Amino acid sequence: MEPGGVPNLKRTSNSSILWPIEFRMDAELAMPEPYARIVARSRRQAMDWSLVLASQDIHPIIAPPEESNGWGLLVDPAQYDRAIATIKQYRVENRGWSWKREVPGANLEIHAGAVFCCIFLGFVHWVVTFINPGLEKLGRMDSLAVAHGAWWRLFTPIVLHADLAHLMANVTFGVLFLGLAMARYGWGVTLLATYLCGALGNLFGLALYSQPYTGVGSSGMMMGALGLLCIHAFGLWRSNPKAARYVISGVLAGTLLFVLFGLSLKSDVLAHLGGFLAGLVFGSILSLVPESTLQKKSVNLVALVLLLIALVCPWAIAMQKPV
Repeated sequence: MEPGGVPNLKRTSNSSILWPIEFRMDAELAMPEPYARIVARSRRQAMDWSLVLASQDIHPIIAPPEESNGWGLLVDPAQYDRAIATIKQYRVENRGWSWKREVPGANLEIHAGAVFCCIFLGFVHWVVTFINPGLEKLGRMDSLAVAHGAWWRLFTPIVLHADLAHLMANVTFGVLFLGLAMARYGWGVTLLATYLCGALGNLFGLALYSQPYTGVGSSGMMMGALGLLCIHAFGLWRSNPKAARYVISGVLAGTLLFVLFGLSLKSDVLAHLGGFLAGLVFGSILSLVPESTLQKKSVNLVALVLLLIALVCPWAIAMQKPV
């Protein structure tokens, strides 16, 4: 690259270029001899620049890497001055936005595992409603009981719901936000992290409510998924300060969603807030881990085992304790 960010032009007469299939030359198309080569940093940059030049009626040929050159564009020497000026103007107009291409999870999908998680919550609600209603009393969040040592009640309320409307609200929220978070961080890692968010949300309410209270619900867990999502690009901040705008806008958008869905006067607002804040913390930490590591099957299976321990053990203790 020349000083000032303008790409170098290299003249060469080498015509033995292996073309990618999508840019293969027609047999009758003769390559100009000699031609000018504009060096690009990557295939993606070469493709972007080729589209920019094509819009100005300059038709380059995308050249794959050679032994001495990386990706590049081949242009007619008569057009290279105009091509350089066009690329320079394009870079000036788009300065500060190139980092967006590096944002992880840009092609997120809703992970199907979120549906099975919500089905499980529905199954538990059916059991508590029609088979064993006493489980609700055994597992609900009871601030006085927790203050006297019943720590397991921070975990057991997460899978319980007060009624069908309460369940459907969390299931609807969960399929979307929990599903998106599972696609970004890995299904097992996300379920473990959000389950812990739910427990920390209950602990947050225990610390800040001045009066004794009881409660149930997985809302803290779902708000944790929202927190994970809106901070998922935090890891970019370490390598590219320009990503700060994206991170901040994500947190602001998540906060607005939290205000919309998490501040109902009829709900446990502090548990929601605690779960959301815990999601921000866990998301910040997990975003520093390579996405390829988070998506490994072995990592998610270990997380699933830990989740089952955190789910089963509190309930096993709760069922052995008198109410």
